[in-house]
Amino acid sequence: MKKTTASLIIFLITSILFAEKISFSADSMSGSNNKDNTSTVLNGNAHIETETLEISADKIELSGKEYRYIKAWGHVTGHNKETKMDFFADSMEYDRNTKLASLSGNVSLIDIENEVTAAAQMIEYNSDTETAVMQIEITLNQKDNVCNGSYAVYSKNEQLLNLYGNAKIKQGDDTFRAQHITLNMDTQEITLDGRVKGTVTDKEEEKETETEAETKMEETDHGKS
Repeated sequence: MKKTTASLIIFLITSILFAEKISFSADSMSGSNNKDNTSTVLNGNAHIETETLEISADKIELSGKEYRYIKAWGHVTGHNKETKMDFFADSMEYDRNTKLASLSGNVSLIDIENEVTAAAQMIEYNSDTETAVMQIEITLNQKDNVCNGSYAVYSKNEQLLNLYGNAKIKQGDDTFRAQHITLNMDTQEITLDGRVKGTVTDKEEEKETETEAETKMEETDHGKS
């Protein structure tokens, strides 16, 4: 592989990627070039920005024909300008053609518009369908809902969450468990399927009990006086 200078790498990026401009910065840079495959590696405080995506990491590699693939390692942070999603991970891979991002290791995904935050060990996010597939140690928060499961699919456009595998949703004081749980985040409607369990608190009964206790305390106080 032929080593290229920084000026040549800049020329390749700006000329080949005429359809989508990429700007970048780093402490150091190296690269290689051939007819069908190019590679540029950014090391130390690496940062790239396209018309739709912004990524920062310890190391970023752009490769493939017309720099189709982006890989990032170490303290990865990013923002998707189209879908208004922020993300954090130990590493990521992104395909600019399919717009599929694979995030691994202590992943966090934040849906800014809908105030939804999700954490998992692996998340695949498709920018075209605006769907996130989550695996391992999943926790998703939305309004009063705290959601857990082994596998989950979050559909941003439909505002639907499907949880699988020992799924659990804690909604305020109420808890719901099942093998499969669907949460409509707009209506807050929950659908349970398979080994259904749960605990629900009767708010009206609680209020009545508290009122009765207060009345008894007042009567006791009057009796003492």
